[in-house]
Amino acid sequence: MTSIFGDVFTEMAVLLLVAAVIGAIGLRLRQPLIVAFIAVGVIVGPSVLGWVSANDQVDLLAKLGIALLLFVVGLKLDLHIIRSMGSVALATGLGQVFFTSVVGYFIVIALGMSPVTALYVAVALTFSSTIIIVKLLSDKREVDALHGRIAIGFLIVQDIVVVLVMIALTALGEAGDTAGLGREALAVLLKGGLFIVAIGLLMRYVLTPLLHQLARSPELLVLFAIAWAVALGAAGGHLGFSKEVGAFLAGVSLASTPYREAIGSRLVSLRDFLLLFFFIDLGSGLNLAMLGAQVMPAILLSLFVLIGNPLIVMIILGVMGYRKRTSFLAGLTVAQISEFSLILGALGLSLGHIDADTMGLITLVGLITISASTYMILYSHLLYERLSPWLGVFERKHAYREEAQDRDREQHRVDVILFGLGRFGTGIAEELRQRGYRVRGVDFDPNLIHRQEENDFEVYYGDAEDPEFLTSLPLEQARWVLSSLRETSVNFALLHGLRDHGYKGRVAVTAHTTACAQQLKQAGADLVLIPYADAAAEAVDNLFGKRDRQPAETEGGSRIRE
Repeated sequence: MTSIFGDVFTEMAVLLLVAAVIGAIGLRLRQPLIVAFIAVGVIVGPSVLGWVSANDQVDLLAKLGIALLLFVVGLKLDLHIIRSMGSVALATGLGQVFFTSVVGYFIVIALGMSPVTALYVAVALTFSSTIIIVKLLSDKREVDALHGRIAIGFLIVQDIVVVLVMIALTALGEAGDTAGLGREALAVLLKGGLFIVAIGLLMRYVLTPLLHQLARSPELLVLFAIAWAVALGAAGGHLGFSKEVGAFLAGVSLASTPYREAIGSRLVSLRDFLLLFFFIDLGSGLNLAMLGAQVMPAILLSLFVLIGNPLIVMIILGVMGYRKRTSFLAGLTVAQISEFSLILGALGLSLGHIDADTMGLITLVGLITISASTYMILYSHLLYERLSPWLGVFERKHAYREEAQDRDREQHRVDVILFGLGRFGTGIAEELRQRGYRVRGVDFDPNLIHRQEENDFEVYYGDAEDPEFLTSLPLEQARWVLSSLRETSVNFALLHGLRDHGYKGRVAVTAHTTACAQQLKQAGADLVLIPYADAAAEAVDNLFGKRDRQPAETEGGSRIRE
């Protein structure tokens, strides 16, 4: 590392402290950490303090962060969302990509840039940030809302498109010129096909049983996931279609397993930590003196993204039969460019297709649009109220598709999310299902997961104490969250996690003793079950009837009710 400090460890310590301080300031300003981290790179880079310049250590950590980012995106590639949203996700995602890239290309050409540069900038403008949008929608409890599900659907389409673009650009870089592009593209296509077939065979015969064994140790499961992501990333690089694509396919290969949510939730913090170095590296490479000439083009392109992208989404959704409110709220989610736009620009810079000035322009557009769109999404409902009288042009008289999806959502609702599938939990689940309630199970034992899946019972592999895992559950739909786990500390953690995520339904937990039950009630549980005491009370009720029960039993004894 080249800087004013004497050793790498001290430099890293100072860098992390600065990142923490700037990140805290960004948090107070309600800005995503991406903006804060790029600002850190600018501050500690050659343009300001000169503490850090290009170095192998930060570059390696940045590459690992990008690999994990693509891995987690692939891991969360829920094809069910695309199937359930159907033509909406494809039409909106592809339509917005096409419109933004074509119009953006001509805008950049009009600014006097070369066709190759214009192509890179135009494509970079098309992608919206999955990380930022999902985080903002989660904070607002709108992930499960209709506009949230539509947004996630077309974000998945965008993620697939960006991977295909990376493959194409890498092939162009390997070919060196357009004459060899066809030959190189064919070679990449052949190698990629064989690579996908090999991964498919591993998915079919190796990965699922292997994960079933590794899941006995959550730490080993996460270690394998990281190793798998990096290994396939390296394989993708050697095969000629970039490390990012290999890491993405590694995530896709585990996306169909019941362990994907647990792996993804445990990798979020590590991914964000490593991505810090990508954005710092990016910011430290920006020359503020040279950025001055890019301010006006950046403002023009930012206005195009902030206004044009939402408009095209609103037009497409309006034509497809959605109400103006849904179209507007979904449209606001594409009013920024993505971390993938920056990764795409960095790829073009490494291939020699664009120069540092173009990379600075893309980064500047990213800073402007991410900052502005964050406030647009946070205050989306207020904006809608102000603009609603002028949005009728984007709505058909009969919003037939939205009404049909509301009915479909009602049919696929979840009544109870049940943590713990031991004997007590399984008994509760079977009784609930026999009475017609829709139940989703969660457990940390891979053997129980496998056994319940054989009984056609939808279950998740996950930890009740993991707050990130809770974001993957359909909490907005559930009327009850029920824990059959008897560890008091786990139930306390679950209650706190549900409260922090704004869960509005009711919560039932399990306790060993009446004293623990009272503590859990005070912590916010609506109902506390004490299995043996409840069973004993029910047995006596069956023998002699409820009329003989003493008042003390119901007040402080076995049944702690609402």
